[in-house]
Amino acid sequence: MDGVNEANASDPIPVGEQIRDLRKGRGVTLQALADATGKSVGYLSQIERNLSAVTIPVLREIAAALGVTLNWFFQGAANAPVGERDHVVRAGNRRRLDFAGTGMIEELLSPNFSGTFEMILGTFQPGASTADEQYAGSGEVGGYVVSGKLELTVGDKVFSLGPDDAFTYASSEPHRCWNPGDDETVVLWVLAPPSY
Repeated sequence: MDGVNEANASDPIPVGEQIRDLRKGRGVTLQALADATGKSVGYLSQIERNLSAVTIPVLREIAAALGVTLNWFFQGAANAPVGERDHVVRAGNRRRLDFAGTGMIEELLSPNFSGTFEMILGTFQPGASTADEQYAGSGEVGGYVVSGKLELTVGDKVFSLGPDDAFTYASSEPHRCWNPGDDETVVLWVLAPPSY
């Protein structure tokens, strides 16, 4: 096998393909998924074919309808020596979630989902956002802007953040984040309890 094929074999599976595989594996039709999520069959079909972007709120709805959490969509090796598995995540072993078409990639920094919080490294391309509109969840969220610019909206408050700025909010408050800059933005997220 040549180097190109080997590299392609280890690439994460696009989220749309994961949704399609999970849906088919559960024996759920596109129409049934559309009914459960309130989304159109055409839109869900485009997501499955990686032709339409899928935001965090939409992926949460799809995951709930298919009986999984967002954790299910993180891809990657997540391999570690036995003595490190519950404590260390090496840079080359991070599990990834690529929100196809949104310009967002998230990498799981927590070694597992059994703790009281989880850490995620989020990368926003210029213009990328967590959602088109504000959405709410549960638990608490904290973040630290590693690089780039981040605009955080919580309710009717808008915060312009840059490198070394940190923030927290209750996930139950309507919120949205996006990269208003011309460069990539990297954010370290902490979610409690683990909600992915």
